[in-house]
Amino acid sequence: MFELLGYGFMQRALAAGAVVGVVAPLMGVFLVLRRLSLIADTLSHTALAGIALALLLGADPLWGALGTALLAAMGIERLRARGQISGEAALAVFLSAGYAVATLLLSLGGGFTPDLFTYLFGALTAVQPRDLWLLVPLGGTVLGVVGILYKELLAITLDEEASRTQGIAVDALNFLFSLIVAATVVVSIRVVGILLTGSLLALPPLAALRVARSFRASLGLSVAFGLTSVLVGLVASFYLNIAPSGAVILIALGLFAASTLLARG
Repeated sequence: MFELLGYGFMQRALAAGAVVGVVAPLMGVFLVLRRLSLIADTLSHTALAGIALALLLGADPLWGALGTALLAAMGIERLRARGQISGEAALAVFLSAGYAVATLLLSLGGGFTPDLFTYLFGALTAVQPRDLWLLVPLGGTVLGVVGILYKELLAITLDEEASRTQGIAVDALNFLFSLIVAATVVVSIRVVGILLTGSLLALPPLAALRVARSFRASLGLSVAFGLTSVLVGLVASFYLNIAPSGAVILIALGLFAASTLLARG
């Protein structure tokens, strides 16, 4: 089994997978409890426009994805915070805009390319050394922010209005939270692809919340489920020659099903 570690592309895939397996489920717990799971899908599909633009200009697609995801996150939170439209409506607006811009840019660039498909579906050979130079710091930043602001993020997750009365800067924290969600989405895209990033942010937390008895336990179990899903899925895709994104999400689905049965028992 350990012969796979002799391949450079597997070393990079597993390194990126470890980052994704920790960061995505960790943020997913906050998203699920705040009923914002769909924001991951919106940001990942918005990031497609940035990837398409970067490919058209010959730039690094991940930087394009990060730029558009951050801009979309700021726009969504701005609309939501001002109460101009509902949160779900804001997501719909940016999801539609992302699709439209991506379609336009793809048509200008000659349509789908092999490079674009690796971002849509993920690929074991897709992670390059330069990608890790972006993914690892991004993942570390997300973990650092959550670690430093854990109590405040927990407070606004459980009750925003009560947090305001306690003097917590809810609007600023929500804005920062949106930015680190965007960073998490970009980290996840390289491993599981745009189409399944939302699933990775939702399934491990949902499984953890079925059986955990505290918020901290939910975080720990979610990360454990996420790491298991990503690493086992990547190894399975190597030996079975199947799509890594599909393998990862199927493992996550299996863990969710098992946790549901355990909770019922």
